[in-house]
Amino acid sequence: MLKRQDYPLIVQSDRTLLLEVEHPLFEEVRQAISPFSELIKSPEYIHTYRITPLSIWNACSLGMDAEMICLPLMKYSKYGVADQLLTGIREYVARYGLLKIEKQRDQLWLTSKDSNVLTDILRFRDILKWVGEERTEKGVVIDSYARGIIKQELIRLGYPIQDLAGYSNGTQLEMSLQETTLRPYQQGAMNSFYCNGSLYGGNGVLVLPCGAGKTVIGIATMVKVGMETLILTTNVTSVRQWMKEILQRTNLTNGEVGEFTGECKEIKPVTVSTYQMLTFKKNQNFHHINLFNERNWGLIIYDEVHLLPAPVFRLTADIQAKRRLGLTASLIREDGREEEVFTLVGPKKYDIPWRDLEKDGWIAQATCAEVRVPMDFSLREEYAYSNSRQKFRVAAENPEKKQIINLNYS
Repeated sequence: MLKRQDYPLIVQSDRTLLLEVEHPLFEEVRQAISPFSELIKSPEYIHTYRITPLSIWNACSLGMDAEMICLPLMKYSKYGVADQLLTGIREYVARYGLLKIEKQRDQLWLTSKDSNVLTDILRFRDILKWVGEERTEKGVVIDSYARGIIKQELIRLGYPIQDLAGYSNGTQLEMSLQETTLRPYQQGAMNSFYCNGSLYGGNGVLVLPCGAGKTVIGIATMVKVGMETLILTTNVTSVRQWMKEILQRTNLTNGEVGEFTGECKEIKPVTVSTYQMLTFKKNQNFHHINLFNERNWGLIIYDEVHLLPAPVFRLTADIQAKRRLGLTASLIREDGREEEVFTLVGPKKYDIPWRDLEKDGWIAQATCAEVRVPMDFSLREEYAYSNSRQKFRVAAENPEKKQIINLNYS
């Protein structure tokens, strides 16, 4: 039996987790903590994870409770876990689903089993202005168009909402997969999102590593939903890759799949566009934002959702009645606005580490190593006086890195 100091995990009071890579229990511990923490750094010997309110709420959306999060920390920790940290985790878990958005008699209601929580929330002016007059002890009518705005405001207050109001159906589109067999994890990811068509499915983010076939999952989900679909991605090259994959893997024709970019503006039953098109301004107005209303979309797919531009969050807060699928290799954003993805696209519904896919032979084996590069004095000074986001850029643009790369590949 291992002594406490022989375990591989260090749990710090700031919710940072340090995991020893060479330890025999590494894989076991990694699988235990991955559902409720985010991988921040993965150098050769120590991997760094972070537990945040959002990572806890994402774990809750996957069906985890407080003890399922706390027990692995206590079991594998080398030096024990601070009671304050465990208490904080339990408090965050308790907040998930405390508030719900539900549909009753064709109206949207903000509800809570705890009337005190609802009373406290309605004291905030940014919430109260979207609330109707009809209310009960444990619920209040909200404006339907403010569904996304209320979710944004409440997560800022530390109350992630369970949205159980369902979705409006888009125009039906008959389609089927052709010559495509989903891998087991791809089928699992799609099922986690769709959730048998229940109120718990239809919105969320699937997190899979590069090369795992996220496009295939998106296409299979589109076929499963069976409705006209808007797909948003990062650039024109990605638009055309999506279109090529759709035409190869489904029975849809060129007449049903359109490209909406600066070079070609087609709006068809399946339309693929870029985030840049949505944020293009003309006369101080977002010129193409009406793309969301051009057809009766039944599904919106956000490719590389971690790169979704911040203005799109505000512009698309009112499309909460549409099914929404986010695809990404990482939920971590440079601007720290992961909460926006959670509220407007949906919580994390599926996550599989690249190590698992590598072990099963689905993606190529990767070798990772950390190379520490020195900084010039003037750059170190700039780094010291920068905020956290600026520090990331200063370190990333360190010119000394180019010399190291040239040495290794010359």
